[in-house]
Amino acid sequence: MGTVLKFGLIVLALYAGTVALLAAFQTSLIFPRGLTGAAPLLPQGTTRMTLQTPGGDVLQGVRIPGRNTDAALLLGFGGNAWNAESMALFLHRHAPDHPVAAFHFRGYAPSTGTPSARALRDDAVLIHDHMASTEAGIIAIGFSIGSGAAAHLGARRDVQGVALVTPFDSLRNVARDSLPWAPVTWLLRHDMTPLSDLRDRAVPVAILTATRDEVIPPARTEALISGLQASHHARLTVSRITAGHNDIYSHPEFSTALQAALRHIAP
Repeated sequence: MGTVLKFGLIVLALYAGTVALLAAFQTSLIFPRGLTGAAPLLPQGTTRMTLQTPGGDVLQGVRIPGRNTDAALLLGFGGNAWNAESMALFLHRHAPDHPVAAFHFRGYAPSTGTPSARALRDDAVLIHDHMASTEAGIIAIGFSIGSGAAAHLGARRDVQGVALVTPFDSLRNVARDSLPWAPVTWLLRHDMTPLSDLRDRAVPVAILTATRDEVIPPARTEALISGLQASHHARLTVSRITAGHNDIYSHPEFSTALQAALRHIAP
């Protein structure tokens, strides 16, 4: 066997092995639940909630009251390594007038079950339906992968609006951009599609994008924005912040942009 052929077979074997590993471990790569930090100390008046899924899994969440009892609830969906309680506290500090609620993703302790894109989508609707009757209104707000859950909810329920921070047009397209050498079309089992979810919905949408995002390729966020604009989505507002995927939250413009987004949704 020639040297070139041997080398080609080795490269092919390495490629096949890498693809097999991606296929086997994609759930833990997309949902690194072991990386979530410890829960913070929550303010007085916080209530804890428990919700059971149709399949018997248990979701654990918190609700932090706001200063304005007539304000819409901010129903938050965090990034894939966020502690839900930390995200709820973060929202409470940036939008103290609004009540805030967040649930730990399925499979993220103390919630039970196994995380997946489908679980995030289904649970977003389940949580909304559990809380809608007792709230003045609901605004779905998603961060990073949580923007997929928030967009899905905005497509299937009459929320007051949807706010998306560092979002994407589809998770499959993010994977294609990030792993151009991998057969993503048949490899990925966890797709989420904010663009197709929101394209034909009249719900107000506010997008906060990090122009130096190193996790969600900025092209994917811009594809979401241009796709909504092309569909003549008249109730879209966009704030572009010169920051990365994680340091956007400490950027001096972030809090102002978030509050402007909420005013756009609920004047």
